[in-house]
Amino acid sequence: MTAILFIDADACPVKDEAYKVAARHGFKTFVVSNSWIRVPQTPVIEQIVVEAGPDIADDWIAERCGPGDVVVTNDIPLADRVLKAGGAALAPNGRVFSPDMIGSALASRSIGEHLRSMGEVTKGPAAFANADRSRFLQALDQLVVKAKRAPSAPKAPPK
Repeated sequence: MTAILFIDADACPVKDEAYKVAARHGFKTFVVSNSWIRVPQTPVIEQIVVEAGPDIADDWIAERCGPGDVVVTNDIPLADRVLKAGGAALAPNGRVFSPDMIGSALASRSIGEHLRSMGEVTKGPAAFANADRSRFLQALDQLVVKAKRAPSAPKAPPK
């Protein structure tokens, strides 16, 4: 079975770009969200609507992701789970999560959460820009090509 593209779709600003890359490469894609969103009607793209709740979409993706799969997410804990499962994780701004940097990303996230819980006002992420979209497209295309070239390991179909 070939690699799969998973999109953590709630608040993802690059869904359309991911759909185009998936279509160009014939990559099976699961668009996972807590509510219905419009997705292209094509055999390679499937929408999955999960129950509303914290981390339900993340859990769905993490339980199905495996070696060679690519996950588009801004969620650092999900990216960590994807990397541990042997997949690749890519943020919508084009940042590829790696085993070398995921620990510091998790620590920074934890520090930010702690500061906010104490009432500290922290700076949010930078505004999404066209340069981010361009970096994302380039990185996603590279990850998909790499996944297609990797030897296929047998996989159980997504549940």
